[in-house]
Amino acid sequence: MIELVFLAIGGVSGVFLRYGITKSPLLFGALPLNVLLVNVIGSFILGAFAVLSQQWNLDEKYALLVAIGFCGGLTTMSSFALEASNLIDNKQYLLMAINVMTNVGLSLGAIFGGRALASVILEGGFR
Repeated sequence: MIELVFLAIGGVSGVFLRYGITKSPLLFGALPLNVLLVNVIGSFILGAFAVLSQQWNLDEKYALLVAIGFCGGLTTMSSFALEASNLIDNKQYLLMAINVMTNVGLSLGAIFGGRALASVILEGGFR
C-alpha cells in the first residue's frame, strides 16, 4: 500500500508542476516550448535520480515516487506528439522537425547531464 502512496504523491506533484509550466503558451516564434521545457527538466531529474538511486541503493518505492510518479507526471509524450501532428496539419514541416529534434535531443542530453551532475556530486566534486 505504501508503494501506491509514493506513486500517487510523485505523480500528482509532477502533474501540478507540468500544469504550472504549460498553462501559458511559451513560444519561440511559432515553436511551442512548454512541452520541451517539461521534457528536458523531467529527463534531467530522471538522469540524476538513476545515478543517485543506484549509488545509494535506494528502495524501489523511491523509484515509484521520483522516476515513475514525478517524472512520469511531469513529462508528456502525448502532448509532444499532439504538438508535432498539429504542426504537420498546419504544413509547418520545418517547425515540426525542429520540435521533434529539440525534444528528443535535449531530453537525451538532459538525461546524460543529470547523470553526470549526480556522479560529480557523489564523487565529491562540489565541496
